[in-house]
Amino acid sequence: MAQETALEEVIVTAQKRQERLIDVPVSIAAISGEELQERGLSSIQDIAFAVPGMATREDGPGSYTIFMRGLSNQYGTGALVGMYLDEAPLSLTGFDQLDSRVMDLDRLEVLKGPQGTLYGQGSVAGVVRYVTKDPVLDALQGRLEASVAAVEGGSGKQSLTGIVNFPLVNNVLAVRLAGTVENGGGWQDQPQAGILNGNYQDLKNLRGKLLWSVTDGLVVKAMAVVHRNQSKLGLGYENPDHTVFVAIDPSKPLIPKSFDYNLYNLDVTQDFAAAQLISSSTYIHLEHHYPFSYIGGPETIYGGLLGGNDTRHVAGKQFSEELRLASRGQTALKWTVGAFYRSLKRDFDDIYDTLYAGVVYPNATYVQNDKYNSYSLFGDASYDITHRFTLGAGARYFRDNQSTFDGASVAWDRFHSTDPRVYASYKVSDAMNVYGSVAKGFRSGGFNHGNLPTYGPESLISYELGTKGLIAGGALSFEAAAYYSDYSDMLRRGLLFVASTASFQSLTSNIGTVHIKGLEGGLTWRATRQLTLNTTASWIRSEVVSVNATDATNITGDSVDYVPKFAGTVSGNYALHWTDRLPGYVRVDYSYRDKVDYTDRTSFPAGNVPQTSDAIGLLDARLGVSWGKGNVELFGSNLTNENRWIDPYHAWANANRTRPRMLGARVGYEFD
Repeated sequence: MAQETALEEVIVTAQKRQERLIDVPVSIAAISGEELQERGLSSIQDIAFAVPGMATREDGPGSYTIFMRGLSNQYGTGALVGMYLDEAPLSLTGFDQLDSRVMDLDRLEVLKGPQGTLYGQGSVAGVVRYVTKDPVLDALQGRLEASVAAVEGGSGKQSLTGIVNFPLVNNVLAVRLAGTVENGGGWQDQPQAGILNGNYQDLKNLRGKLLWSVTDGLVVKAMAVVHRNQSKLGLGYENPDHTVFVAIDPSKPLIPKSFDYNLYNLDVTQDFAAAQLISSSTYIHLEHHYPFSYIGGPETIYGGLLGGNDTRHVAGKQFSEELRLASRGQTALKWTVGAFYRSLKRDFDDIYDTLYAGVVYPNATYVQNDKYNSYSLFGDASYDITHRFTLGAGARYFRDNQSTFDGASVAWDRFHSTDPRVYASYKVSDAMNVYGSVAKGFRSGGFNHGNLPTYGPESLISYELGTKGLIAGGALSFEAAAYYSDYSDMLRRGLLFVASTASFQSLTSNIGTVHIKGLEGGLTWRATRQLTLNTTASWIRSEVVSVNATDATNITGDSVDYVPKFAGTVSGNYALHWTDRLPGYVRVDYSYRDKVDYTDRTSFPAGNVPQTSDAIGLLDARLGVSWGKGNVELFGSNLTNENRWIDPYHAWANANRTRPRMLGARVGYEFD
């Protein structure tokens, strides 16, 4: 009976090598491709609700800002959470992180806490890794899937996904293609402009992956992604009645939002007797057009006096190269050394109309041309002192050269950091591990414009103690972690006295120090051969403990923006047998996220600080049946039709809300 209810062993590559999940001394949420499909997780926002300790802010379809473990990415240029598609980095800046669709994945890995040793800048809070399925060298196989859905009070949604794998030279060369097309699913209206359900998505995402086994030890992988996503009403935020308010002239249609990119990646792997050499080269071209609209509501100090509309465009081109040499085999000493280089050119232009005290100031322009060139050297090594006790350490040296031009002046600066990590793990048994670590994270500084002072880098030191394992004959898996982080020179919008103008001005600045404490964990129990139960939870307390600026948005005692104090999930999956030849399943998922705050004393009187979102609880369910190689599923998301603020920034009429209830059906067929 124990073998019949044992959970499958999970293998991950979080430390750039294949390992059992329970052996990795890092807190990781690993979700298999099969589970992603069963739960209907298709975007990073879906994933954020499924992974406690993680949150997102959506700025229209395709654009997300990611928060994790108490770190808020509202200001500054670099990312705080790294994103990767296989070996390819998906982050250009903190506000230009590519939307990768959850399709044809082997698994998703969410690494929590600083991962700077192996992943570098942009991974201060953690890393999200999309691990795609490799082409199969000796089999023709594929899958077709179609779904239709209805959004409560909105438009229908249709999607079609196709996957095909075919060998070009048997056991030597193969190609795997995966593509999805989505249309509809909008529910937001701009009635004054005659726009209904305008936040629909017109999405096309195609990924091609080639695998060439040149010799027994040499493997080449090439990947290309073409992503196109457009929405007529792409603000991303709405009022409780699902209408969108546009400042100055509510009857004026804004520009459609489009988020388009091409990604090309080439990985070459050479195996030697005792080591493996990997080269990964990635090029990204991003074009992002989006509108922005705001007006200060009665809760702000502006009381409707200040508003505006923007037409924004971002163009980015990024090349990156990582060269990595790692040990092979089951030796006591395991090590990785490498080097990384990145070059990014990012152009931003904005045409904006501003309303102040009843007067409209039209067609103002702003441009910003940024260049980033960075490189880093890194290494990590662990040694099995006994067959149970392992010690490890690593470090990364990082240098970042930045320059910017705002149409009037040029500024440049250089930032560098050495970020160490020390860790230890003890295997209580082959199925249980206890670990501890101390790690440092770093994010570069950047520029304010108009001869205002630059802002410096942020740094974080995190201490973590955790455990993970399998008990009850392998039927129950568990993980738990406690951490404490000291976050120095946090970036926020502050008010600083500028001597050159003899006045206080609002700008991005290093406002002070934050202390973050957290607990997180999860349980998965295969109660019977048919029934599997899972629960996860996280608790975070983040507090500003000192403030550096003369006057700032935050004061001592404030919590960090966009950080839920508590979040959790509960799910159950029951395998059904409609008949002997018709297996099926029913699955129920519930996720809860506490309210999050936003503190802004430059825009709100003291009595209205902080602004808060709603607490959110979402219930989803799925019912499916399979026959042979086909399957049909009925699904529903947000079954209780919760209409809640996700974003706390609603006093400026630009915060997003939960998607209304969606009911649909999906049919799929596999072939080989």
